[in-house]
Amino acid sequence: MYTKWKTWAHVTKLDPDKNLTEDQLAEIATSGTDALMLSGTLNITKENMQELRDQVKEYGLPLVVEPAGPEAVVADGIDLLFIASVMNTNQSQWIVGKHKEWALHNKVQWDRVIQEAYIVLNPDSSVARVTGSDCSLGPAEVAAYAEVADHYFQFPVVYIEYSGTYGNPEIVKAAAGAVDNAILYYGGGIDSGEKAAEMAQYADTIVVGNAVYDKGVQTLIETVQAIQ
Repeated sequence: MYTKWKTWAHVTKLDPDKNLTEDQLAEIATSGTDALMLSGTLNITKENMQELRDQVKEYGLPLVVEPAGPEAVVADGIDLLFIASVMNTNQSQWIVGKHKEWALHNKVQWDRVIQEAYIVLNPDSSVARVTGSDCSLGPAEVAAYAEVADHYFQFPVVYIEYSGTYGNPEIVKAAAGAVDNAILYYGGGIDSGEKAAEMAQYADTIVVGNAVYDKGVQTLIETVQAIQ
């Protein structure tokens, strides 16, 4: 299996439902980010995932697909599949049901799958609404989910997901203190070097997504420089 993902400090998340120019993609590819994650929640299909993969594969960065569901899984031409199970959902399909459907109807390349334990914490985000996540968690509860994900389920990634807003550093710190083996990811609201550096105190890997579209590639470069 491709194992360099464990050393990534900065990942750029690109949404197949949004558009970037070729010049912007080239700037992202040379920004110093460690990998590109192709991922989104709404209007994600195999077709637009493949289109985005084709746009970025020429740059030679590690490519990860993080599908919203089995219908959006693209394995050809990418390095890894990051597959999420939402720990704080009230719907079992987001823990294991979608995964069962994927295995039922496809030949899964398990040696390329990295399992993610998602803890979704922005109640206004699309991912929270779609997955029915309980976002009213304090640091102790998030830490408990992280501990269970790490020690009981043995997920290789625990992902603190604030999607669209900047999270509570104390919650990320609590999660970091509860995880011994998993790589801790943080994503949400990283739109400056200062925010990237703050969360990088606790998370192993910082994910920057919306800022690329909302504030431009220069902001992405600032986040890379703050933590690399």
